[in-house]
Amino acid sequence: MKGQQHILDDKITFKEIVERFRIWIGFFLSKWKFLFLAGILGAGIGALASIIKKPVYHAETTFVLEESDMGGLNQMSGLASLLGINIGSLGGSSSGIFQGDNIMELYKSDNMLGKTLLSPFDSELLLIDRFIEFNELSDKWKRKVDLDKMDFSLTRERFTVSQDSVVKEISKIIREKHLAVEKPNRKLSIIQVNLSSKDEPFAKVFNETLVDNVNSFYFETKTKKTAENVGILQIQSDSVRTVLDENLVEFAGMADRIPFPNPLLQTATVEGRKKQIDIQAASAVYAEITKNLEIAKVNHRNNSPLIQIIDGPRLPLRMTKIKLLKGIVFGGAIFFFLALAYLYFRKLYSLHFTGY
Repeated sequence: MKGQQHILDDKITFKEIVERFRIWIGFFLSKWKFLFLAGILGAGIGALASIIKKPVYHAETTFVLEESDMGGLNQMSGLASLLGINIGSLGGSSSGIFQGDNIMELYKSDNMLGKTLLSPFDSELLLIDRFIEFNELSDKWKRKVDLDKMDFSLTRERFTVSQDSVVKEISKIIREKHLAVEKPNRKLSIIQVNLSSKDEPFAKVFNETLVDNVNSFYFETKTKKTAENVGILQIQSDSVRTVLDENLVEFAGMADRIPFPNPLLQTATVEGRKKQIDIQAASAVYAEITKNLEIAKVNHRNNSPLIQIIDGPRLPLRMTKIKLLKGIVFGGAIFFFLALAYLYFRKLYSLHFTGY
């Protein structure tokens, strides 16, 4: 019975809750000067932060990722599957390194970011020099490396280990803090590349150069096989055409030397027929190679371009900055609640040790 009575005594009634709430309200009201000063201090710090903190500029490029034209192949896939034929194995897959999310990772690769950093910013500076300059990295990293003595205009093969490390580290900073590559709508093939920076010209030039480098990388890799195929067929076509022209010239020379060959002399007749056969064979081969060459050229054209730019960065860039009123309100509110929490826990600590 005593245990049950003790449990009943430990229960908190609604009246006690209201009473405790009233006591805490009275306690906080008694400390209104402290809370007021905390709010004023926070508002001042917020206003100062909004004035001192530099705005961040956003350079955005939006492009559409062009898919392979597999329309005709897809229409035949249903019928082909009934015959046990795998259309994908015959026509090749349309997916690859530049399809879907893979191209988004390509934009974040050390190769693309490093190549972009070593691209010109203007007639005097490289993009990496500009990044080091406005971020004051020479002073921040002076204990680790002497950036002032590094010449990044040299070819990459002549870089020292320290220079390669600096390029890699700055690429990492840009990838983690300044670069965002995303799809605004997962159902669409539209991709957006956003580069944020406190330096507006750097953001614009870096964004444009990065997109251009990825574009160039595509033309050097995606079309490499088709370009080599066109080149080989073009060489073969030129070679066969040269042989055909030589045979035609030789046949014409034979006709000039013996306009009316004696039918009793078989040598001239046989030589003429052999040359005619050579001309016919060369003509047939030339016609076939020419046909294949034109098909290869069409295929090569269909493979490019990969990226179609929709919107590019234009000055003035979109800017994000802490507004003065927003800084005052948020700063004051944050410091007010921090002061409130301080008073609350200090009171609990006092009650615990005083036993009140």
